[in-house]
Amino acid sequence: MPQKIIAKNKKASFEYTLGDRFEAGIVLKGSEIKSVREGKLSLVDSYVEIKNMEAWLMNTHIAPYEPANRFNHDPKRARKLLLHKKEITELWNVVRQKGVTVIPTIAYLKDGQLKVEIALAKGKKLYDKRSDIAKKDLERESERMQKIRY
Repeated sequence: MPQKIIAKNKKASFEYTLGDRFEAGIVLKGSEIKSVREGKLSLVDSYVEIKNMEAWLMNTHIAPYEPANRFNHDPKRARKLLLHKKEITELWNVVRQKGVTVIPTIAYLKDGQLKVEIALAKGKKLYDKRSDIAKKDLERESERMQKIRY
């Protein structure tokens, strides 16, 4: 289980129906891991792309680490994910289907190393999103009523 959660992709469960999940390590530069330890990582609009049987984390923003000045990194560069070949093959076979993508859901530190939980995702339709909002509103209302009773 994650030791210290750095970032969550809160929109992921709202925008997508999430399927199988995988834990992946990330290849980072020194200035990037220092910035991540300060909590300067954003998973918004990021996704996983598979090229030449390698998984790449795209569009993830890691803010520049100020003390690194000229040795700093590009904040939105593509970062290689560390997965087993069998896992990459499984992801590749599923992603070839129309409407399925792989997105990061949580970034966390585990034993001093940055790990990312990635999930297979299929886009939700507008009516699915509306039903999710209605369910949340109903749950919130029932919790309010229970608090009032006690």
